[in-house]
Amino acid sequence: MRKRFVSLVAAVAALTLILAACGGGDDNGGDSGAASGGKTPKVGVILPDTKSSARWETADKPLLEAAFKAAGVQYDIQNAQGDKTQFQTIADQMITGGANVLMIVNLDSGTGKAVLDKAKGQGVATIDYDRLTLNGGAQYYVSFDNVAVGTLQGEGLAKCLEAKGKKSANIVYLNGSPTDNNATLFKQGYDGILSKMSQYKKVADQSVPDWDNQQAGTIFEQMYTKENGKIDGVLAANDGLGNAAIAILKKNNANGEVPVTGQDATVQGLQNILNGDQCMTVYKAVKKEADAAAQLAVGLAKGEKPPAPQTIKDPESGADVPAVLLQPVAITIDNVNDVVADGYVKKDELCAGSFASKCADAGVS
Repeated sequence: MRKRFVSLVAAVAALTLILAACGGGDDNGGDSGAASGGKTPKVGVILPDTKSSARWETADKPLLEAAFKAAGVQYDIQNAQGDKTQFQTIADQMITGGANVLMIVNLDSGTGKAVLDKAKGQGVATIDYDRLTLNGGAQYYVSFDNVAVGTLQGEGLAKCLEAKGKKSANIVYLNGSPTDNNATLFKQGYDGILSKMSQYKKVADQSVPDWDNQQAGTIFEQMYTKENGKIDGVLAANDGLGNAAIAILKKNNANGEVPVTGQDATVQGLQNILNGDQCMTVYKAVKKEADAAAQLAVGLAKGEKPPAPQTIKDPESGADVPAVLLQPVAITIDNVNDVVADGYVKKDELCAGSFASKCADAGVS
């Protein structure tokens, strides 16, 4: 009996060793082969927050997850929720946890650079996703042509003012966070359009710290009060800032009369367009961005050096960073359906309740 028991224990131990050798994947990832240097391919992704835009959790995260799962590569995607200390802690945990590629959306270039430097020091490959980390030295940068985003916003506001019959107009800028290089590029684009139009007078120009919508509302209300309500157009750098301005315009019964721009084609932004409170937004096909970044990350994780079709010059270091830069699209009431047709926004969510008839009128199908 004892011999049989010992044999059974030995068999169980052997089976345990076999299963351990087969090795399950990370809780967040899929099965994968070995990368260069014997490392198991694993990608760490740090998203910035949920305050600046809903897109990070509703679009980027699930799209990146799907791409990594399809490639059979382990991954760990976390959100720093706007906390710089937490951002660095997450990065440390990912590197310690075996990530051999780190993809980040920085909160600011200082924090981002510290994280990228540490990753490179540990032999971890690096990608800047959506936002370029100035002087960060990431191996790749994947984003949209952000000057083009701003150009579309500037052109959009001009068209909306023209449609209102405004031969001259007082306009204000609600810029994005001063620590976000993208906000600088957006402004370069829209100011490059509007500053050349002498019929438009810029009466206020202010950045919104951390893309904080609540602060944006306060800032815009101060602008509106200072100008005694004589504001004819609002260049808001994204939909969240635009909605903050619209809320103040509603308080003053001026919504719909004052064109407001946006960016990100969020459900809220598109509903504001359907309502006539926002004149346009900029749609960035995040699936294309996520897929392009995931493709690079998977290649790096497997020890490859994927090619990049473009480069972008880091304005601080002067280095040419290999890049994938996608093209944005302007969205107005005339083509809201394009965002739904592309699968970025669900019709049921956009057209809920009172928006059903407005969607029908706008041709949303």
